[in-house]
Amino acid sequence: MENAGGSAAAPDPAAAPEGVDRPRRWLRRAVVAVGCVIALIVSAGAWVVYAHDFAFRREELTIPGPVQPLHAVLALPEQGDGPFGLVVFVHGDGPADATRDSFYEPIWESFAEAGYASVSWAKPGVDGAPGNWLDQTMHDRAGETEAVIEWARQRADIDPRRIGLWGISQAGWVAPEVAANLPGLQFLILVGGAVNWLRQGEYNLLAELRHRGAGESDIAAALDRRAIGLRLLRENATYEQYLAAGYDPDPMSEARWNFVRANYLSDVTAVLPRLELPVLLVLGDDDLNVDVDETERTYRALLAPELLTVQRFPDASHSIAKASYENDRDWRATATALFAPRALYAPGYLDLLRDYAGSRPVR
Repeated sequence: MENAGGSAAAPDPAAAPEGVDRPRRWLRRAVVAVGCVIALIVSAGAWVVYAHDFAFRREELTIPGPVQPLHAVLALPEQGDGPFGLVVFVHGDGPADATRDSFYEPIWESFAEAGYASVSWAKPGVDGAPGNWLDQTMHDRAGETEAVIEWARQRADIDPRRIGLWGISQAGWVAPEVAANLPGLQFLILVGGAVNWLRQGEYNLLAELRHRGAGESDIAAALDRRAIGLRLLRENATYEQYLAAGYDPDPMSEARWNFVRANYLSDVTAVLPRLELPVLLVLGDDDLNVDVDETERTYRALLAPELLTVQRFPDASHSIAKASYENDRDWRATATALFAPRALYAPGYLDLLRDYAGSRPVR
């Protein structure tokens, strides 16, 4: 800086030589930067804890099952001693712990707001539970679900007149059987429920390929491979014969092959006319797993109109998550699951569950 007379200002003899204080300034800046990062991490962690603070009480318990004990979670409304209504959860395909990797927790909160508890259990062999879910048929899974309902009916904090089912995907072959076999259930909520195992498998194959932009030659080759697999299933081929066919570029495990072999003829159409309880069918228009048009058409044809409510969500996936999150495996899905888990779902879905359960009269 120059003085008013235009000559350079004289240096301050008390000032430190140039460069002596730079390490200290750098250190202070580094400390401030680290402090900001730590504050950001702490704030983010606090927000994650807040975002996952759901309005229900959680109880881990063991329920007697028809084959082995079931490792379960009971989610109770925050206030009161009951008796509460109860929603019994039925998983879709694949290994699943009781919370489905926390995916169920926003749904449990919605049911708790309606005065309902929720119960779900790990599939056999998952999260320390005994057994192996791949040893089960759909009928086995139905028997397991019926055992949980009978257990719940003995609890003082559960109202046996207000027990409903919530099931997704593969539960379309399980939950209707339970509802047909056990009188007195209050309702059935089915999300993306499949109708016929073989048609569902072909639909899923084609939908996934087309969503990824596969060409016609790739699609034709995939259908040819599928035809070989179906022939082997119809011939009741052993796992060794399946491997020897050499058609599958990514062979399934022996346990999975036997699971498919035991269940590939599953079809719900014979069961649906037996249902005498209210059914809410929830469908995502961008479902890549299940042909939701076939599902809606089948349920409308086989259920009494006064029993059935159909709710479809545009831009929603198989799980009624926002379609881009599930179908495109968008990185935002992970961030949303961490920081805003309720926002994973299509707008209005959680409200629908709360309002539907809360409006059901005692049967």
